[in-house]
Amino acid sequence: MADRQNVQNVARGLNSPELNSDTSIPFVDEVELEDIEEPIRPARSKDVEVGDGRRERKLHATDLGAVHTANKDTIVVDTPEGTLYITLDPESSKSSKPTSPSTLSTNVSSPTTSHTPGAQESRDLIIVEQDMGQRMTGLRRNSISMPTLPNFELLKQEYNTQGDIPEHHQSSVSVFSDDNNDVHDDQAKVPLRSPRRKSTAPRRFRSEFSMDEDEYSPSNSVTSVNSLASLLKEKLQSIPQKIRKKPTDYKLRAFVGLMFLAVVFFVGFAYVLYHRQALTTAYFERVQFNEPKRLIRVYNQDDVEILKARLGVDLHGQHKSFPCLPQHRRRGSECREWLHALRLYLTSLPPEHDNTTCYSVTWQALSNDVTPNDCFDWGDTKVNWFGAGQSLNLTWPLNSGAIDYTPFITGDMQKSQFGNVVTRYLINSKGGAITVDEDTPLHISVNRGRKEICLKAKYDDFAFANKMTEFPELKYNICTARDIKSLHSSIHNHRRAPLWDGLKPGDIKTLDSLISEPVWQIAPRFKHELQDETIAKYTEDVISLGFLKQGHVLINEFWQNEIGDLTVDTSRFATLNVTVNKLHRRGFKVAFTIQPFISTESKNFAETVQKRLLISERNSDRRIPALTRFKSLASAGVLDITNNRSVPWIMDKLQTVISAYHIDSFYFDLGTAYDMPHYYRCEQKLINPDQYKTIFTKTFEKALNIIGVSSAIHLPRPPIFVSLPPFESTWDALRLVIPTMLTYGINGFPFTMPGAVGGDIYWPGSEQFLPSAKGAVESIVNSTTQENGIELPERELYMRWLQLATFLPVMKFTHLPSKYNDVTVLEMAKNLTLLRQMYVTPLLLKYKREALEEGLPLVRPLWLVADADVTPALDEFVIGDEIVVAPVVHQGHTTREVYLPAGLWQDGIDGSLRKGNRWMHDYRVPATKVAYFLRKPDDLRF
Repeated sequence: MADRQNVQNVARGLNSPELNSDTSIPFVDEVELEDIEEPIRPARSKDVEVGDGRRERKLHATDLGAVHTANKDTIVVDTPEGTLYITLDPESSKSSKPTSPSTLSTNVSSPTTSHTPGAQESRDLIIVEQDMGQRMTGLRRNSISMPTLPNFELLKQEYNTQGDIPEHHQSSVSVFSDDNNDVHDDQAKVPLRSPRRKSTAPRRFRSEFSMDEDEYSPSNSVTSVNSLASLLKEKLQSIPQKIRKKPTDYKLRAFVGLMFLAVVFFVGFAYVLYHRQALTTAYFERVQFNEPKRLIRVYNQDDVEILKARLGVDLHGQHKSFPCLPQHRRRGSECREWLHALRLYLTSLPPEHDNTTCYSVTWQALSNDVTPNDCFDWGDTKVNWFGAGQSLNLTWPLNSGAIDYTPFITGDMQKSQFGNVVTRYLINSKGGAITVDEDTPLHISVNRGRKEICLKAKYDDFAFANKMTEFPELKYNICTARDIKSLHSSIHNHRRAPLWDGLKPGDIKTLDSLISEPVWQIAPRFKHELQDETIAKYTEDVISLGFLKQGHVLINEFWQNEIGDLTVDTSRFATLNVTVNKLHRRGFKVAFTIQPFISTESKNFAETVQKRLLISERNSDRRIPALTRFKSLASAGVLDITNNRSVPWIMDKLQTVISAYHIDSFYFDLGTAYDMPHYYRCEQKLINPDQYKTIFTKTFEKALNIIGVSSAIHLPRPPIFVSLPPFESTWDALRLVIPTMLTYGINGFPFTMPGAVGGDIYWPGSEQFLPSAKGAVESIVNSTTQENGIELPERELYMRWLQLATFLPVMKFTHLPSKYNDVTVLEMAKNLTLLRQMYVTPLLLKYKREALEEGLPLVRPLWLVADADVTPALDEFVIGDEIVVAPVVHQGHTTREVYLPAGLWQDGIDGSLRKGNRWMHDYRVPATKVAYFLRKPDDLRF
């Protein structure tokens, strides 16, 4: 019972409320640790005696928490790192002799008793130490020995007699509290919850009795039993410190990880860059070719990449290239071969013009399994492409539309084919151009899944049925210059063979008259509507206007009874010679439309078949003609212009008409490539069906006076104008006029003839010219009237179309402005006629000389004048470089955006001066006005 009472007294004393409320005991955070001397440690068996023969009595404790009694000889203290077990020796109350590890570690004797150990005590000490070693092997790592209750009393007496108890030791009785005594921050302070101040003095020791002597931390510091609170608090505070170190560790790990990724990235980038350079061969200084990827890059003189292409797309990366064999090499060319697939030649061409460099690319297919196919990519650069041709979904610029692989021949735009004029020429806004050889069986696609223009050489059964080589070959040139304007001028330069070379005075006169005078197109829908009286009445209405010049009267193919008769239908034109003479006296010139087609109903069809003058059908008897459809004809043959017998025959027919009726000129309606018989065969092998119209025009351009052709792939000899395709009378068609006109000009056709103001007239049975649901056959009650059963174009549409046509190279009329019986329309027509005579016609005649010399078009895109690529201005154009025209092409609009190139410009509507090189937003354009701007000298002073 006494032992249990001793244990309870110790626990009760350490947790005594009296000690907790004793104000004379200082708090832990009030102790100045700087003044603390060397901490006291408990005596051990190896301690030496001091001067008076007694041992210095010192104590040791670590990390004590809340105290409670487990049994009669054990006190349990909870700490954040574990549980401390304090073992009491029950024999210590009877004797002060150390008989256990606990009493040994805190050996305290009476302060008045001192003696030297004898032999018996030495033996007892050895036995106790051996017993202690055995018991220590079973102790927990975090267990600790404490003095027994009598030793506490003796220790207290000794401190009281010495009178030098350190201040921080005097608070030791307050470090214990009941387990259920919760204390919050806002309550009165108790020593157990007082934070221990960190010492600013350097630590000189570490505990000799620490649990782990290899690790030093505040929890392992040595102190007396009187500073147990500070030790415990220090241990508790060490845990948050360790936790706060973790973010720093994470930051370091994240930094190391990022550095590792950066190193991997740069190593990979260097690897890719090295192999790209290592596998890329530089040809001709400004051409780089990566053979494994078959990627070619072309640079201009300023080392700016102007063109990038994927070559040999159909190889699909499955072949490796090798140098060509000696027998396949060409002088001055680099040759690579992909075995049994393709052979590539790269050649630098000698310069023909200053600041222009051209390279030749030639692909030869080595089997039928592979077709040469190169794609020019613009996906990673902002570049625009122009030229080639027009289609329903392919206008201006080319990269704004899309078309799948299509034979590059003329056709019907409404059928997703290329239009009536195509040229194997493409140019981009960075100063790169591509010209494809005529012998190449060319197919083109644009934006087919990727942002690129692809060129493919492929034979088929119609467009390229005649094989010029065993396997298809793709040949083209790549040309570069400093800018797009100089590049275009150098490619279409005619200085070596100027267009004016060989022109007669009559040719120059015809060219001037087409620019300065209108073309009056008499084209009724039905044949019986065209008679002598129709022509006479139409010309009288023109004269009655009083402000329009006479010009050329163009009569369609209905002057014949059947297409191909090549004689006047006297049943409807009994007095045609008289009518023509009357027109000549009034100042008109008369032109007939002829075609190379012979209707099966024509009186000449049997003769041409008998004389074998018609194109025959492939793989059949040459005596059997190949038939086709053309316009309103259900069946017709085609004159074989490559047959030497056909030319004299048709020339004899036309000379008879000229002699009998004094016809001034002819207009060739040649149709498109798809108007040829599908299995055509000519006397001379043709590369493609379009070559026919080139031969036909060249055959008669010197023998006959020709004012225009309906279709072309090569520039005809002046004064021949190339017509735009026929357009319906719709707003959508009006918006196609400017892009089509600009495309034809870029393609190398400076003299172009637009369709009639307000749209062209259609007739039943014509597959090419059938009106759509929005065409001219729709009835608009409030906006149209009728002329001879033909509905006039919508009033506003006609006015805006007339405003645009005023600035085009040729003005063509079918519907006269007087037919609207509207004073506003008539007055506007007078003002526009005066404007054309004062400003437009003189400038067109001036730039006619430049077109004959250098091949530049009369109507030009803005980028030929402006320093920058102004692609968004899709409905503006420039006459030469002196008049900027911005017509309204949207129904109901009276404002628009206008871009003015650099310079000083005079507003054509209000006469004000405008600064160039900028956009003008919401520029007002009334319904009776057209926006145009005249260039003024830059040094003009006000």
